[in-house]
Amino acid sequence: MGRRFVQLTTGAHAAAEPPGPVARDIHWAGERRSAVGVASLLYTALIAMDTGFGELDATRGALWTGLAALLFVILLPSRVSVGPGLLSARGLLVEHTVRTDFLVSVRWSDGVAQRMILRDTEGSQAEIDPTVLVRNPAMWRRLDMDTRTSIQRGTLLCGATALRQLAERIDRETAHTVFKVSGLR
Repeated sequence: MGRRFVQLTTGAHAAAEPPGPVARDIHWAGERRSAVGVASLLYTALIAMDTGFGELDATRGALWTGLAALLFVILLPSRVSVGPGLLSARGLLVEHTVRTDFLVSVRWSDGVAQRMILRDTEGSQAEIDPTVLVRNPAMWRRLDMDTRTSIQRGTLLCGATALRQLAERIDRETAHTVFKVSGLR
């Protein structure tokens, strides 16, 4: 049922590590359900409104179906997985995989939703929401180990600041959670 990472054997870098445990976003299924729910709610409300006003026809039904489908596509988050040496972000139609042990750059994108863009030595690129790493400690630990490998190999040329900012954010969130659970906050 679960997707496994394929060992990379092409390019300049063959995967040196044996396949290991893959950390996945534990909140993705709930976010997918929310995207389905919101799109369904919009569709139902629009169809009910048109039916109530006596305006529903095939053209309007198709328009509302398309609008609800578009909303679902926009709200559906990428499914992020991190394994030894690899990070994969799978969207609705495409999957982007980068070698995290051979990263060249890690940077923040500008825009309304903050995104982290990772690029490896083979030119592959993946864009993820950094809150996925904040909410999934196993994913962050795996990525952190692999980025340290990239730094030791000298391939990570740009991104130490972005990684430090993310590590600080994860530390803050972890401390906040510990205080909240212990009743100190």
